[in-house]
Amino acid sequence: MIATAQDIAGQMGEKREAEGSKWADAAFEKLYLANYVRIVGVLCRLVGDRTRAEELANDVFWRLYRQRLLLDRDGNVAGWLYRTATNVGIDALRASVRRRQYEGAAARLKVEAGTDTSPLEEVLREEKRSRVRAVLARLKPVQAQLLILRAGGFSYKELAEALGVKGGSVGTMLARAEAEFHRSYIEAYGQGEEP
Repeated sequence: MIATAQDIAGQMGEKREAEGSKWADAAFEKLYLANYVRIVGVLCRLVGDRTRAEELANDVFWRLYRQRLLLDRDGNVAGWLYRTATNVGIDALRASVRRRQYEGAAARLKVEAGTDTSPLEEVLREEKRSRVRAVLARLKPVQAQLLILRAGGFSYKELAEALGVKGGSVGTMLARAEAEFHRSYIEAYGQGEEP
């Protein structure tokens, strides 16, 4: 279920600022509705759990709602949203990895509806996803952000806007991020394994 901007503000128990704010609630609502689905998609690919991704997306929009005056000066709201979403997702991923290590919990299976795969294939697929998430958590945040957003279908132009970098440098940054991901994956799981 998609929460409204007022729901987020209400959940956090905060009162909206006086009418003098540059951001009207309607403008925030429009921004929220325009970006919510993509933010959840990015976070879902990162954390692997749609419910958790929706919680994190609400957190991202709550942060935006609370920092709206700061963002009025910056102007790149979409870039701020995607940077914050990937940072929040990476933080959640790292916390999850630590929690699993401390608790020794086994990875849970997610059976995708309508698939004709065997339980073994599902286990192997989930193990590969887990490995990819673990390697992403080890990368520099900007590298992980690049890879996650690119896998989410972002164009080079969108990547540049989201990360606040020059468009001409995205290709080089992406190539370096892919090389570092590949190196880290092989270092962690061996030469015979492919991500």
